[in-house]
Amino acid sequence: MEIKKIGVLGAGAMGNGIAQVCAQAGHEVIMRDIADEFVQRGLKAIEGFLSKGVEKGKITDAEKKEVVGRVTGTTDISDLKVCDFVIEAVLEDLELKKQVFQDLDGITRPEVILATNTSSMSITAIGAATKRPDRVVGMHFFNPVPLMRLVEVIKGMDTSDETAHVTKELSEKLGKMPVLVNKDAPGFIVNRLLMVQLMEAIRVYEEGIASIEDIDTAIKGGLNHPMGPFELMDLTGNDINYNVNEYFHRELNQELKHVTPLTLKNMIRAGKLGRKTGEGWHRYDKK
Repeated sequence: MEIKKIGVLGAGAMGNGIAQVCAQAGHEVIMRDIADEFVQRGLKAIEGFLSKGVEKGKITDAEKKEVVGRVTGTTDISDLKVCDFVIEAVLEDLELKKQVFQDLDGITRPEVILATNTSSMSITAIGAATKRPDRVVGMHFFNPVPLMRLVEVIKGMDTSDETAHVTKELSEKLGKMPVLVNKDAPGFIVNRLLMVQLMEAIRVYEEGIASIEDIDTAIKGGLNHPMGPFELMDLTGNDINYNVNEYFHRELNQELKHVTPLTLKNMIRAGKLGRKTGEGWHRYDKK
């Protein structure tokens, strides 16, 4: 199966990162979002990231221009009808994703694989919104996409072995390290393990065992993580952390380990969502 043109649905941090790595691997990319301001912001983010690469001598200015030239922005979802493979990277809202996949199912050729970048949600449920559940697959990239190597390739109940194989091959061509998740379960591998750690970090803070700063320092120094749990939650957004944990709680038989700590709920009520609002568990200079 030859994949020349890739569609990316969503121009946010994940979407523009996915579009960039696809373009860097030589693919033509159509990146779509619901408003032109989001599309332009995504295109600007790609150019900005690559410009830093030029400054550091990792790529030439000519190479940067070639990559940027392979990405076309649009607000019209029907423009994705010419794509050979589509990757969805919209908000983590299951109903929204199901609607998007239903739309893509009616636009793209029947043989085109539709991949979702969801970090936790059911591939089976998303695939069921289409007439091609065998060609719906999870393709979970990690943030920041251009720097993080891992891609989780997740099979839904009806995802074919061929679809998973093609998706793994594409991941490798993008310079990524794919792992196969054979069973569709909340959080897959990484987030299933990660969310327990993040929520437990909040409880350690709530119980007065250690400060936020010292918990972050302990995890970085003791486990060699590049970021502490509170720094990571600020990067991803406390609203997203809350939504994912609540999803786990519902889907995993109301397990107590996935009960959302009150402090996280109050952070959201206070509008302290992390880097995107200038304040979360830590304060940031919003520019």
